[in-house]
Amino acid sequence: MSRRPPPDKGWLAHYRGLIGAWTQRQTTPPDAQDAAHDAVVGILKNNSAGILDQGAYLFRASQNRLYGEIRRQARHEIVSLDSLAEADHPQLHDHDAAIRVSQLALALEKALSELPLKCRQVFLWNKIEGYTQEEIAKKMGLSQSMVEKYMKRALCHVHDRLQDYAPD
Repeated sequence: MSRRPPPDKGWLAHYRGLIGAWTQRQTTPPDAQDAAHDAVVGILKNNSAGILDQGAYLFRASQNRLYGEIRRQARHEIVSLDSLAEADHPQLHDHDAAIRVSQLALALEKALSELPLKCRQVFLWNKIEGYTQEEIAKKMGLSQSMVEKYMKRALCHVHDRLQDYAPD
């Protein structure tokens, strides 16, 4: 006769159900996991003793995270390549274009690797992920002023390092 594992306690008891509930609501499993993870981190950071219903807290916190992500993604206009005029297509009829793009990508990667971790994270979250500086400040536990300073430093550094790649 095998022994049943003890039931999960605390936030772990709600985690699997939370992932399942969000996945059923057309949320991708990675997004549901990210939202649940952020909610659990919130519980652990804020000492869960003050939370009366951890299940309700996790559900609401992950719901807020998912809705925020949907709003953030909605800020970016999505245009299919088929709907663009031929002249607006991001294609270069230059045979060396792929090489230049590859060199530029490597130079950008090198420039970003030279930055301190927080500067790099602010730059990537803002320019690549599309988070606002206010959202980044909350995520990193920094003041908005500090995020602005990190962003300015990162932009200046990247600008300096990529000067050779600017079109003539």
